[in-house]
Amino acid sequence: MAPESRSVLANAGLFVSLLALTSLVPVQAAVTSSTPDYAKRAERILKGTPLIDGHNDLPFAIRRSTNDQIYNGKVPFETALKGHTDLPRMRKGQMGGQFWSVFIPCPSDPNAPINFPTYATRDTLEQIDLARRLVDKYSKDLMFCDNPGCAKRAFRQGKIGSFIGIEGGHQVGNSIAALRQAFYAGARYMTITHNCDNAWATAASTVRAGKPDLGMTEFGSQLVKEMNRLGMLVDLSHVSHQTMRDVLKIAQAPVIFSHSSSYEVSKHLRNVPDDVLKTVAKNNGVVMVTFVRTFVNVTDPDSVNIDTIVKHIFHIAEVAGWDHVGLGGDYDGTSELPKGLEDVSKYPDLIAKVLENGATDAQVRKLVGENVLRVWTEVEQISKKIQRSGALPVEEIWEGRNGTLAKRSASTFIPMEGPAPYEFGCD
Repeated sequence: MAPESRSVLANAGLFVSLLALTSLVPVQAAVTSSTPDYAKRAERILKGTPLIDGHNDLPFAIRRSTNDQIYNGKVPFETALKGHTDLPRMRKGQMGGQFWSVFIPCPSDPNAPINFPTYATRDTLEQIDLARRLVDKYSKDLMFCDNPGCAKRAFRQGKIGSFIGIEGGHQVGNSIAALRQAFYAGARYMTITHNCDNAWATAASTVRAGKPDLGMTEFGSQLVKEMNRLGMLVDLSHVSHQTMRDVLKIAQAPVIFSHSSSYEVSKHLRNVPDDVLKTVAKNNGVVMVTFVRTFVNVTDPDSVNIDTIVKHIFHIAEVAGWDHVGLGGDYDGTSELPKGLEDVSKYPDLIAKVLENGATDAQVRKLVGENVLRVWTEVEQISKKIQRSGALPVEEIWEGRNGTLAKRSASTFIPMEGPAPYEFGCD
C-alpha cells in the first residue's frame, strides 16, 4: 500500500474514532450550553433599573391585624410576615420602589347616598401616617419619596423607594379640599373610584352589578383638573370603562392604571379594553398589570400562572406599545395569586419569563420601572406649567347623586352618629 493511501486510511480511522467519542456526549448538554440564561439577564436588568410595583396593600393588612400598631415587635417586617410582603422578600425580589396603597373600604351599604358621612377620610389619614411611620422605622432599607427624582436617588443608594397611593375617591369624602390635604400629606396618586360610585365617577363594580355605566360626573372633571394642577397621578384602576374614556378625553397629563390588566385577554370589567389602551398610548400613560387570578382569567382562574401574566403584558405592549406597560401586582390585597407569583420575591422569575418570551432588555427596563417614572416626571412637569400659568386651586363643591355643582349650604351636611360599617377586600 502506498504511503499516501495508508495516511488516508489513518485519517479516516481517526475521524471515525472522534465521531464515536462525540456520540457519547449527551445531546442535552450541548443544548443547555447554548441556551440563554434569562435569570441572569433579569438579575442584571434589575440591578440597573428600579422595579417599581404600582400597588401593594400591606398598610391595610397591618391595619386589620394590629390596628396600625407597628412597634414592640407587632409587625416583624424585617424578618417575616404572614402575607405576601416583607423586607427579606422585597430584597429577594430585587424591588426598587413600591407604591403603598393607603386603602379604606367603601361603605358596606350599596344603597347609602354617596354623600353619607363615614370615617373614611380620617382613616385614610391614619393609613398615610402608618405608611410613613413604617418607612421611618425601616429607613436603612426604605426611603419615603414624593417625587420621581427621589425615587431614582433611593435606588442609587440601595434603598427601596416608598410612595403613597389612595385607592378610592370616597376616601377623601367627595371633597377636593380634602384631596389637596392628602396630597400635602404625601399621597401621590388617587384611584378615582374603588368598588363604589362616588361624586366623581362610576365604578367598574357598579356595571358588573348590572347598573348603567354613567361614566364621569360633571364634578369629576373638576377633580381631574385639580389633580393635574397639583401634580397628582390620576389612577383609573377600578373605574368603569366609560369613566376611563371620559377621563382620558380631558386629562392634561398622563394617567396610570395602578393594577389592571387586558380586557381583550380576560373579559373582566376591572381590565382595560383595547380602545382605551390605544388612547392611553396617545395620553402617554401606563397600564400596570395586576396578578389577581379572577381578573386575568375569568373563565379558569385556577389555571393562572406566570405565563398568563406574561400574556397580558405582551398584549398591552402590542396594542399600546412597550412605553405604556408596567407592573402592579396587588400583593396583600388579594388571596388569588398565580402559581409562581405567590409573593413579592418572585418578581425576578416573572422578568426572566418576559425575556424568554422575546422581550429585549430595553423593553423590560421600560416595563419594570422606566415607564412609570417617565409618567410621574411628566405629570410633575405639566403641573408646574399649569401653576405657572396662574391656575388657582379648584374651589367647586358637590351636592347630589347626579354630580351637579352647588354652593355649600346647611342641607349639604348629615349629622355623623357613628362609623359606617365597612366591607373588606382591596382588589
